[in-house]
Amino acid sequence: MKRRTLGLASAGMALSAPALAQGGPIEIQFWHGLAQPLGGLLEAISAEFNQKQQRFRIVPSFRGGYPETMVAAIAAFRAGTAPHIVQMFEVGTGTMMAAGRAIKPVHELLSETGVSIDFDDYLPAVKGYYSLSDGRMMGMPFNSSTAIMFYNKDAFRRAGLNPDVAPATWAELREAALKLKASGHQMPFTSAWPTWCQIEQFSAIHNMPLASLDNGFGGLGTQLQINNPRMTQQLAMLMEMGREGGFRWGGRDSAGDGVFASGQAAIVHASSGARARFLREVPGGAANVGAAMLPYHPDVQGAPYNSIIGGAAFWAMNRGPNARRSADENRGIAEFFAHLASTDVAAKWHTDTGFLPVTKKAFEQVRASGFYTQNPGADIPIQQLLRGGGQMTGNTRGIRLGGFVEIRVIMQEEMERALQGQQTAEAALNNTVTRGNVVLRNFERANRG
Repeated sequence: MKRRTLGLASAGMALSAPALAQGGPIEIQFWHGLAQPLGGLLEAISAEFNQKQQRFRIVPSFRGGYPETMVAAIAAFRAGTAPHIVQMFEVGTGTMMAAGRAIKPVHELLSETGVSIDFDDYLPAVKGYYSLSDGRMMGMPFNSSTAIMFYNKDAFRRAGLNPDVAPATWAELREAALKLKASGHQMPFTSAWPTWCQIEQFSAIHNMPLASLDNGFGGLGTQLQINNPRMTQQLAMLMEMGREGGFRWGGRDSAGDGVFASGQAAIVHASSGARARFLREVPGGAANVGAAMLPYHPDVQGAPYNSIIGGAAFWAMNRGPNARRSADENRGIAEFFAHLASTDVAAKWHTDTGFLPVTKKAFEQVRASGFYTQNPGADIPIQQLLRGGGQMTGNTRGIRLGGFVEIRVIMQEEMERALQGQQTAEAALNNTVTRGNVVLRNFERANRG
């Protein structure tokens, strides 16, 4: 595949543009998409790197949510003012890998600077998501997560449910939602990131393809395949739960997080990275927040399989179509990435936030510290990633679709219309496939060499 430059034709000599502050350290601009409290924790890691050495200074800047940060970075590259590092959510991975001169692949960055990072120590699900088929790393994994189930223990008690036992199957979840409704709860069950949790994760856990060619890992000619009988049945069930009062739409993207954090929702499917917020904001605090794996249908052969990762990675960017970074700037980026890969940083980020310990050494360090014993449920995301024996299939490795940000919007639009009673589950998924495949074909034409 020939990599383009974010839709731009690039020509001419590449120019270097050092970011030397007058008489001071070299500044490395870092744009991220994490709001508080996560953004503050991330910026503290940047400050720690700045304090441990004097040659470089990371300048973090919150640019809005992930989609807004992506749009801002693309616009800045076209204007020749791109940041050195941008945080890009996993949905944008296919787009970034095809971005040509806009990015500096991590394997090139490390080779040219002589900085070493042991990517063999990274969890396979994390490493595989951001690498080429030959194992060369393109992006720098950091705040990786997966979707899990959180529930309000007080709401369970009021409904006569065991607060220490979460529903394991969809049948059990549906039954629990009805009991929560009967106890007077107005929003028994909702979902954050609804397409990620209810379509993408559901497909992986049941070993169903989201798209052909191993969900896009096999090439640009992929096509969506979510209009299959099981996914149609699942969406129809969510619609039935909505009519019963057991399920309510919590909003697009991360909106469902706030609904659960405020105590409005009793159960939410959300990113494991939301744990820090929930422990801090849910009425009753940590003692009132339960965590469990996502439910599954036991009649599906082999289920449950592993869930897939989400979250984001850091990407090194060139300044513009004809403006490369200086060797010193690239060295600063590489050394910051090595700092992020250190066991202490990865372990602390995991324990502070609920995001995954992306390296095996970080996981072992946290486990040896007794953290999982002292914080029941904190290891749920890791256990869920290892379901099915940890042997990933073409349907459970992850998703690499060009234009997937746009496709997710399409998914949400069609899901909303179905849940509002404006169309059937079958129509919603057929419409998603038809519209989404147009996006995929447009991306293929723009990026196939």
